[in-house]
Amino acid sequence: MKKLLVYLKDYKKESVLAPLFKMLEASFELIVPLVVTAVIDVGIARQDGGYIVRMCLVMVALGLIGLVCSVTAQYFAAKAAAGFGTKVRHSLFAHIQSLSFTEIDRAGTATLITRMTSDINQVQSAVNMVLRLFLRSPFIVFGAMIMAFTIDVKSALIFAVAIPLLSFVVFGVMGVSIPLYRKVQERLDRVLGITRENLAGVRVIRAFHKEEEEKARFEEGLESLTFMQNYVGKISAFLNPLTYVIINGATIVLLYVGAVQVDTGILTQGEVVALVNYMSQILVELVKLANLIVLITKAVACANRVESVLSMESSMPKEQKISEQTDVLKSSVEDLPAVRFSHVGLAYQGAGAESLSDIDFSVKRGETVGIIGGTGSGKTSLVHLIPRFYDVTRGEVLIDGRDVREYPLAQLRQKVGIVMQRAVLFQGTIRENLCWGKPDATDAELYEALEIAQAKEVVDGKEGGLEALVEQGGKNFSGGQRQRLTIARALARKPQILILDDSASALDYATDAKLRKAIREMEGRPTVFIVSQRTSSIQHADKIIVLEDGEVAGIGTHEGLLVDCSVYREIYESQYKKQTQAPASAATEKGLPL
Repeated sequence: MKKLLVYLKDYKKESVLAPLFKMLEASFELIVPLVVTAVIDVGIARQDGGYIVRMCLVMVALGLIGLVCSVTAQYFAAKAAAGFGTKVRHSLFAHIQSLSFTEIDRAGTATLITRMTSDINQVQSAVNMVLRLFLRSPFIVFGAMIMAFTIDVKSALIFAVAIPLLSFVVFGVMGVSIPLYRKVQERLDRVLGITRENLAGVRVIRAFHKEEEEKARFEEGLESLTFMQNYVGKISAFLNPLTYVIINGATIVLLYVGAVQVDTGILTQGEVVALVNYMSQILVELVKLANLIVLITKAVACANRVESVLSMESSMPKEQKISEQTDVLKSSVEDLPAVRFSHVGLAYQGAGAESLSDIDFSVKRGETVGIIGGTGSGKTSLVHLIPRFYDVTRGEVLIDGRDVREYPLAQLRQKVGIVMQRAVLFQGTIRENLCWGKPDATDAELYEALEIAQAKEVVDGKEGGLEALVEQGGKNFSGGQRQRLTIARALARKPQILILDDSASALDYATDAKLRKAIREMEGRPTVFIVSQRTSSIQHADKIIVLEDGEVAGIGTHEGLLVDCSVYREIYESQYKKQTQAPASAATEKGLPL
């Protein structure tokens, strides 16, 4: 929690004024019992109506001044809390954006969403309430005890016993509750994770008629969350009855002692009423404080969860500088391979074995490389190493002769255009989505990218053209249209290296062939990596890399691999009828060259 308080530094004035005005309100509230004492002991005792009216007007004035102080305090507290919450959210979101895929995979999307929303809301509410009540309640509790001592020491000793007992109850319950509230948030993460999975995979669930199983899984997670919430709620619920028992018990003792004191002439009736009023004030404030403690216990647990994300360090520092030797190499960079994998190994965090082992190959500038293999063979893992979504665990990946780990991430990813397996569009217009690749792109540049991606007809078919609206996730486009628009987005920046990660799976063979032909004819032809399940998409590539269980099973051309690589031959024959001719004749099939 302490680390988050730094976000209040821009609201120092509000953080001071809010509790200050609350304490002013409390001060006026502490004066009221003394006025009531004067009304009873002077006005009523002497039957002085004028005096009673004057004292009542004083009480009204104290109430109005207290109201103004209270409203002012709540304004400053709300301003500080809202600003604090905004800054924490901005900081947390920016920090999550700086994390590598490794840290995001480890933390989990569901828990990051919970911490960004629910957890920060809890902390923001706690800050608001603390600024309003955390000083006011103790001030009234101890102020009432001091005022009681000014009236009668013997009676005030009851306050001195009751307050420590109440403190023991409050802080004892708090000590038990904080760890339990942390578990509540963890179970909330689980429920959110199940909900997210169901919403993302609703079509698959319905296709396999798994609605009942998913309902049961959700109910199980919800029951676990409900049980923990009820359990910690029961513990927290002890606060109010225990505090009421102590306060009411103290009030009974106070009335008995006060009656004896009045009978002996030591105290007046008004002073006894004042003492009871002070005890009532303590009761009200301790109930508020108890509820505040419950809120604080939740907030501390939530704040610790937010802090744990903020303290998570990225395995890929953003600002890294290329060695000075780079300038020397610029003259000869054209002679270097565009991309070089040197005995690369990759093991995901927590994995028992490597996902990629001893990957070694080089790609010349302008070459097209096809990557193929069975499901889980490591195709996507391999291309994710080029823009450095993950770091190699051994070996090195080089672009223009330099290790990718030596580049600043922004500079490295400016060189690379990547189209992911899942086509993702963002809410906005088509133009806004395409300009992710190049923010200052002109209409001519965008239409050029659309034509290469075979997506011009998609834009022309929408009312408004480039200004046509895109719904969240691109729901108002078909799968093939989304894929073509995401390819256009990557092409808009004219990248040095273009990675198509199974990004044409929703396209028909003719459109796929036109796309590959258009990319080949691009000005300043990029180095292209095509990950595909279709041999037809990569058979005309300059080089094909065949992966099996994270290892290279073969590297070569289509014709050569049909002869030398059994894995490639099996994939090819599973997609086409087995040819009786020699592989060389099979390679003469008609098709658009890439």
